[in-house]
Amino acid sequence: MNNALKWKLIAGFLLVFMAGGATGIFVTMAIGHHFMFAQHSPGFAAQAMKNRLRWQLRLTDEQMAKISPIIEKTGAQLEEIRGDTGKRVRETIAQAHREIAPILTPEQKERLQQMEQRQRRWMHHGHWRAHDTGTPEASPQ
Repeated sequence: MNNALKWKLIAGFLLVFMAGGATGIFVTMAIGHHFMFAQHSPGFAAQAMKNRLRWQLRLTDEQMAKISPIIEKTGAQLEEIRGDTGKRVRETIAQAHREIAPILTPEQKERLQQMEQRQRRWMHHGHWRAHDTGTPEASPQ
């Protein structure tokens, strides 16, 4: 095997390896986005908890009937916490952008606004704002 063919094979293997890595990253991000930010139907957390507890603890129907009200209440609380946390994160980032904006050049302010628009589209696409009552505007003009 000559040197040129050896280097072509190495380059080919490296390209295939890098393509696989890029695909893995893309798939991981897409799946992670769905699980982290997708809108879940009301009661999703409670149902997931019930299923997990029933399976892991091997609960009887009688036990499930007794713990269901507790799990329903807990699930509702978790959904409220998730919504509140998302809102606080968005408000914190918006406040940082408002504080940063006066330091930026007009071109940088425009880029910041474009970043914010992309972020809003991304969050909307993932239904991250499911429990939000409104999105704070980040940076003033």
